[in-house]
Amino acid sequence: MTEQELKDKVIEALKTIYDPEIPVDVYELGLIYDIKIFPVNNVYLLMTLTSPSCPSAESIPVEIEQKIKSIEGVSDVSVELTFDPPYSTEMMSEVAKLELGFM
Repeated sequence: MTEQELKDKVIEALKTIYDPEIPVDVYELGLIYDIKIFPVNNVYLLMTLTSPSCPSAESIPVEIEQKIKSIEGVSDVSVELTFDPPYSTEMMSEVAKLELGFM
């Protein structure tokens, strides 16, 4: 599997994870800032949450790590949480904006 194929599979997995309060997946919401694939299929993910006080702050990163680890060929997963830059609705994809009535 190439690096791009693995990255595509990671994105597919991310699109199955939802913030419980918002009917849009974490990828389309714009919560994922960066995805890197390092040698031997180690996946690094830099992400944020809609707010530092998000009730799902504990569960979403854990769910993301578990889903990515379950992808065949993934050796290890590192999920880093950041609030810099702070999340804003501008980070949402057009799909998410349409879904939530921002367009």
